[in-house]
Amino acid sequence: MPNNTPVYPKELSWLSFNERVLQEVEDESVPIIERVRFLGIFSNNLDEFFRVRVADVRRLATFAKGAKRKEHFAELLASINEKVLRLQRRSFAAYTKVLADLDKQHIHLVNESQLSDRQRTFVEDYFHREVLPELEPFFIDDRDTMPLLNEASIYFAIYLQLEDGSERFAAMEIPTETLPRFVVIPPREGKQEKVYIVLDNIIRACLVEVFRYVLPIDKAQAYMFKISRDAELELGEQITQNIVDRVAKSLKKRKQAEPVRMAYDAQMPEVLLSLVKKKLKMGRYDSFTPGGRYHNSKDFMGFPADSARHRYRPLNPLATMPENESVFNLLRTRDQLYYYPYHDFRGITNLLISAALDPQVKEIRINLYRVAKNSRVVAALINAVRNNKKVIAVVELQARFDELANIHWSNELRDAGVNVIYGVPGLKVHCKLISILRKEDGEDRFYSHLGTGNFNESTARVYCDFSLLTSDQELGRDVYNVFEFIQYTHLRPEYQHIAVSPYTNRPALLNAIDREIAAAETGKRAELFFKCNNLVDSEVVERLYRASAAGVQVRIIVRSMCSLLCETPGLSENIRVISLVDKFLEHARVYIFHNGGDEQVWMSSADLMTRNLDHRVEVTFPITNAEHRRMVKKIMELQWSDNEKARVLDAEQSNTRIAQNTDKGCRAQDAIYRYLKRRGSGSG
Repeated sequence: MPNNTPVYPKELSWLSFNERVLQEVEDESVPIIERVRFLGIFSNNLDEFFRVRVADVRRLATFAKGAKRKEHFAELLASINEKVLRLQRRSFAAYTKVLADLDKQHIHLVNESQLSDRQRTFVEDYFHREVLPELEPFFIDDRDTMPLLNEASIYFAIYLQLEDGSERFAAMEIPTETLPRFVVIPPREGKQEKVYIVLDNIIRACLVEVFRYVLPIDKAQAYMFKISRDAELELGEQITQNIVDRVAKSLKKRKQAEPVRMAYDAQMPEVLLSLVKKKLKMGRYDSFTPGGRYHNSKDFMGFPADSARHRYRPLNPLATMPENESVFNLLRTRDQLYYYPYHDFRGITNLLISAALDPQVKEIRINLYRVAKNSRVVAALINAVRNNKKVIAVVELQARFDELANIHWSNELRDAGVNVIYGVPGLKVHCKLISILRKEDGEDRFYSHLGTGNFNESTARVYCDFSLLTSDQELGRDVYNVFEFIQYTHLRPEYQHIAVSPYTNRPALLNAIDREIAAAETGKRAELFFKCNNLVDSEVVERLYRASAAGVQVRIIVRSMCSLLCETPGLSENIRVISLVDKFLEHARVYIFHNGGDEQVWMSSADLMTRNLDHRVEVTFPITNAEHRRMVKKIMELQWSDNEKARVLDAEQSNTRIAQNTDKGCRAQDAIYRYLKRRGSGSG
């Protein structure tokens, strides 16, 4: 593994990605409610960034051996904090502008000082009836320790001035788990408008009431803060039946993990801020992010505006299967390739529903990484058991932030009679496979799914992912053998057509890149065209630099992190990287190789990250149908041609939008839908 490969720090690259999300908040051509939603996504992303990536750097800084390594990580943390503060300032300015633009559309988000008499009466009644019974303040000035704070919550640090001139300090959770964050209040007299107030400001309007019968209060002021904790799970390597118990215990420890970040109202008095910091016992490597009076802007993802004209027009997904045709008859005739959310995800749920009922189906195997809250996928698997099918479900309990949900689903499935497998020791199972075994004419026949995204009906409406459904028997045997490896880890199956992490994905990818390098070095045409969420593996980055030096033309579409130093003389002259942020989340992984004119199109569950190539069970598979290859290439070219939502990733990752050098704009996500619609329903 090359250790001296020049790279852009992945943590700073991730912040550049979140800046692209923030650009959508700032873009006035985006419908106003969608800008509010992107503001929530930006905030939610930043929370997760601190819980995962900053927490990781913080651990490295704490336990690094040697002054140079400690200094390196300390400098990285400083750079992270500097960039976060810049983004926070921009997000506050964007938030202010969004409020002003909401006002222009007669949608008002007011604070406690802007209430009319009629509105104040409503707020005070709502406070006493709904809010006050949920509040549990606690004093913090005379306590030895702060009570355990929930990182999913927001809190008030409260300054109290008593009638005798003395001061007290308190804190209080804002009960957003039991009450809505946004409350509709009456409009002003004679106005046609929609008016909202956040729960925080309802409490602020009535703050003295919280302590009225406890202390003689002259003045009360509240300042919001929240914390982010280290999200790392501490698990042993042994994957046994008690993995459920160990994940559950580890999740409890996560709730007690050390805070790594405190975001707070910059107007909080220094005496109160110092007290809160002291009580939280935060250290030298922790982050403190001053901001405005509102935090947990992630709640804006669910802003309850009901006007369709202020949102993107809903997509009408394309039908995936002809009416009244057996899915198995269809797949025997031709493979199907779907691209969500443009195609209807019911193509997958209908496959499983049909398999559950079909008397010829004997066995269903599936990987579950993240599933929907009311999962039709899980319901179909349970129904298959009722219909005497053998069902094996690989449930990944370590899917970050979905651990509790997956514990729930694993219990539901196990109680229904599904054979639940919890994974592979030391590896996350991240592949997206279904294997259906059907008895036809006295012989076993495979029907298989290979994909880039999860079996989740909810995210399939907004995540762009591919699904290949096939009756190819050699590919079906490969898929079946992956499940055999997961179930019996001592096995090392030979795969004919797929590459599987942690054993063959890396060498397959590097060998394919090397073929392009060899072609370029002999003067032949050589091209790589990749799409992924993250490109941070140093060996892959180094090989791409080598390809550039040999003259290979490299194009990459990356959604999130990119450690490759783009557009750098002597290093990456022949590499161009763009990123797309639009109404749908780009989630697919596609790797295209020119291969001397015999173009290879691969899809994968794996990003170009060390964890995906070496520490997970991932599957990369070929698209062999010529029409499907043309479809994928067309989609990739449309994305590459985007001049409305694409950003160029230069050496500084400054997120410059692609200049429109033509009168004709191209917005890839709209163009892809039109293209697929012209092709007709179904993707055979």
